[in-house]
Amino acid sequence: STTGIKFDVNSDKIKGESYGTLKDFAGVMSENPAVKVKIIGHTDNIGSEEDNLLLSLNRAKVVSDFLVNKGILRERISCIGKGESNPIDDNLNENGRRNNRRTEFRLSKIK
Repeated sequence: STTGIKFDVNSDKIKGESYGTLKDFAGVMSENPAVKVKIIGHTDNIGSEEDNLLLSLNRAKVVSDFLVNKGILRERISCIGKGESNPIDDNLNENGRRNNRRTEFRLSKIK
């Protein structure tokens, strides 16, 4: 399952429009204690590849911290940064870049 949590340019601050989605997701995690989540951060192609890798990881960590603050155990969450390597849209215009600045969730069962 993938859900896009949106970010501004060169920022790891979650956009206000994404808080509802995150609260809902925290609720799903609470109701399903046998599920763990990998949070994958992504960026657009503005800036250096190295900076974008760090920024994407920081985006994932900010989302992780939000979930932990909502009572989800940190052991159930892993974070990874993909930088600009996995765009879902082109980076030729602002709309495409906005879609690429995101985090995604991958759910799996706790073994």
